[in-house]
Amino acid sequence: MSTAEAGQTEVEVAIVGAGLAGTTLATVLGKAGRKVALIDPHRVHHDEFRAEKTRLVQMQLFDKIGLGPVIRPLVTPTTDIHVFRFGQFFKRKQDSEFGFSYGPLVNGLREALPPEVPLTVGKVAEVSTGPDRQRLVLTNGTVIDARLLVVATGYSEAVRRAIGVERVENSKAHSLSIGFDLAISPQEFGSRSLTFYPRRIGQRIAFLTVFRIGNRMRANMFVYRTVAEAWTQAFRADPQQMLLQLMPEISAQCGNFAVASPVELRQVSLTTTSGHRRSGVVFIGDAFSTTCPAQGDGIFRVATDVDRLSTHIPAWLETPGMGVDKICTFYDDRIKIAADATAMRSSLYAKAISTEAGLGWRIRRLRNNTARRLMIVGRKIRHFSPKRALEAIPEEPRLDVLPPARQHLEQQ
Repeated sequence: MSTAEAGQTEVEVAIVGAGLAGTTLATVLGKAGRKVALIDPHRVHHDEFRAEKTRLVQMQLFDKIGLGPVIRPLVTPTTDIHVFRFGQFFKRKQDSEFGFSYGPLVNGLREALPPEVPLTVGKVAEVSTGPDRQRLVLTNGTVIDARLLVVATGYSEAVRRAIGVERVENSKAHSLSIGFDLAISPQEFGSRSLTFYPRRIGQRIAFLTVFRIGNRMRANMFVYRTVAEAWTQAFRADPQQMLLQLMPEISAQCGNFAVASPVELRQVSLTTTSGHRRSGVVFIGDAFSTTCPAQGDGIFRVATDVDRLSTHIPAWLETPGMGVDKICTFYDDRIKIAADATAMRSSLYAKAISTEAGLGWRIRRLRNNTARRLMIVGRKIRHFSPKRALEAIPEEPRLDVLPPARQHLEQQ
């Protein structure tokens, strides 16, 4: 990875924020021959607890935009997934998941940046946007003029506020992500991953998943609680004891839940953006909207934004100006709209089906759980009488989810 010298630079596209969204977009545009400036306050991305697992559909999207060969060496694949429900083994899935640490993933992507796209290390002090040119002034005096400005600053608000764009909260403190290492070794654990769903609605847990990242065993738990709650503080103080109480049925497979690292927390609110339809500037990834990481849609939204924006930008640059009419073709892109809407709908539905006590939600949970319990009974019958089971037990039923939300939602 090369870094840019201070001074004045003129580019086609300036990207502020060299996280997952900004770095992948810079790479795609740079490989396409576009003159790009990628700006971030730090040369090396710091350690940060964020998304730590993704699925095959996301990897396929990275393959589509040409970044598969860069990303695949940075992730740890798993294909054997064991699911637990109602305090017992529920099913085994043959599916592809990929574990990773966010900081090393971003740094690996930065190292793979094309030579034509150096990283400009600096903090934005001034920003101005308009229908023709965009201008950034960094604290070290560097000035960057661009035809298009892309804001990929994640949760940071400084650049957004300087432009005059607001973040709108749809669901404040919607969920809490909890991450920690387990003392069990990958060799002892084996090649599988585990997913555990809670026994009772009162636990306010979406699920816990145990998987491998390199030579570490990692656990992620997603709960509908806040950092300040007594439950959260108790978990942070003694995670092993609480895990043994919450899910004793799988503790033996996880080294009795011996925890080998500090417990990391990340509170997530569901947000969208207001006032973003303006000349010269585009917001992508978490700078545009945030959704619950429990559903695994965040990385899919990032890859979708990069994919769709990289198809719009060449057409924008062919003609003079960068008016709002051009910008809106990205926000009105039906594929982007679908990805954002599905992620938000999935986030809201998953919490409701896991926590709401109203009659309608209780009926939905009863219907879903009845179907799942029948599957467990069917599996046991099949174990003792294969021929009878094949004749009498149907395939896994379609669960009650809000269309067109994706079917990976397996909430209570």
